Amino acid sequence: MAQQPNPPIRLGFDTYSLRAFRWKALQLLDYAAAQKLDTVQISDLADYESLEPAYLSRVRDRGKELGLVLDGGMGCICPLSKGYHSKKPSAREAVLEGLKASQAIGATSMRCFMGSSEDRLSEERPIEQLMEETIRVCRSVKSEAQDLNVKIALENHAGDLQAREVLTIIQESGPDYVAACLDTGNPMWVMEDPVVTMEVLGPHVVTTHVRDSCVFEHPRGAAAQWVALGDGNVDLTKVVELHRKLCPNAGMQLEIITGRPPRVLPFYEQDFWRFFPKANASEFARFVNLARGGHPFMGTMVIEDAAKMRDVPAYAEALREQQKIDLERSFEYAKRTLGVGIKGREAI
Repeated sequence: MAQQPNPPIRLGFDTYSLRAFRWKALQLLDYAAAQKLDTVQISDLADYESLEPAYLSRVRDRGKELGLVLDGGMGCICPLSKGYHSKKPSAREAVLEGLKASQAIGATSMRCFMGSSEDRLSEERPIEQLMEETIRVCRSVKSEAQDLNVKIALENHAGDLQAREVLTIIQESGPDYVAACLDTGNPMWVMEDPVVTMEVLGPHVVTTHVRDSCVFEHPRGAAAQWVALGDGNVDLTKVVELHRKLCPNAGMQLEIITGRPPRVLPFYEQDFWRFFPKANASEFARFVNLARGGHPFMGTMVIEDAAKMRDVPAYAEALREQQKIDLERSFEYAKRTLGVGIKGREAI
């Protein structure tokens, strides 16, 4: 019997990848079409010029015209998080706004997140309190999410949650309307190999953020830095293999974030572990093994967080150029090396 070809995975990007351009939704869709992509995740409500129905209908119609599948998105949904900045009277109303905007553009998922490493490493309250509050918020919009046919896609975001903690929120909220937006860059900050993240969350993944990282040993433990696809040592081939097996209908949205310096994970220091009292030893061992096989990024990179330079026109232009170049060479790597993407395959 002839071997069946690998099922195609839609290729696209999360709009944060081009943050320095400050483009709005319609510009971002036109860019995606020019790159022969299949999908776009409009990851934040700020990416729209307006939340008025007429404008959102234009975004939906333009996406259809260009043959793009759209995923929706918003930011933090946990009012206990330091990253929660909604001006809505309640988190429930904020989430409903995001769900309705996502439904209006024709999306069936809405990316969001609970918090960040600032919450994880805080002495103010244990991470479990934020998890409980996030579950409460999700439950408060259950009927509306189901009526709108839009899944809440919770991201493992910027060091807030390990995969099993995201899974707990999904299961306790209700996997019929709460799912995962799997990010392959953020597991580093919670000492987790992204392959583990995909193994745990894969069956619940409806959208993604995919990027590479250089993970390497450090005298205090390990360090990591986000890089373009192919520049790091994450096993992206295995991630794609699991994607095809566990969540083939989810788009692969590249979220390429370069311009951030390496960050140290001081797991040789006992005090660090008080923020990870339930960490799985075998999964941590896989992260250590990942770091042992890696090395620092030796290429050139404009550092985005150099605050004193942000208002220098030439510096701002360099950041824009870097974001575009790194995103587009990541598209090429995804298509040619990982075999991802439906449109433009004749050119491969």
